[in-house]
Order: sequence, then C-alpha cells, then structure tokens
Amino acid sequence: MVRTQIQLTEEQAARLRRLAAHRGVSMAEIVREAVERYMQQAGAADEGELDARALAVIGRFASGQRNVSVEHDLHLDEAFSS
Repeated sequence: MVRTQIQLTEEQAARLRRLAAHRGVSMAEIVREAVERYMQQAGAADEGELDARALAVIGRFASGQRNVSVEHDLHLDEAFSS
C-alpha cells in the first residue's frame, strides 16, 4: 500500500471517524472503499484496459491523409489551429 495524506473539513473528518467507529474499521479503510467505489462509478480504467481500448481502434477510422504516421505533428497543428 501507498501512504498518502488528504485534507478533510472538520465535518468530513468527524463523520469519517464516527462511521469508522460504527463499522469497527479504520478511517483509512473507509477512504479506500470510497475511492474504489468512486473509481468504479467514474469508469476509471487501469492502464492495461486503456492500452487495449487504444489498440482496438487502430485502422478503424480513415482521415483521407496518407502521411499521418510521419507528419502527425503537422496534422495536429492544422487541426488545433483551425
């Protein structure tokens, strides 16, 4: 596990302490559970999943440009400056 610090409001800290005491677990456990739930709801993907999704779209779209792999910086510059 990685140790980290967070800042909570007084009210958040008090509520977290009460919940942890009520459940008989540490405040850290409550925070870990909350972070995990948030990540699942937000659709946060691990790096392997992101890589797989990126690889899955290769070749699925056509830009009409023939030199994108070589001149990608030029094409991005043109796209963002328009």
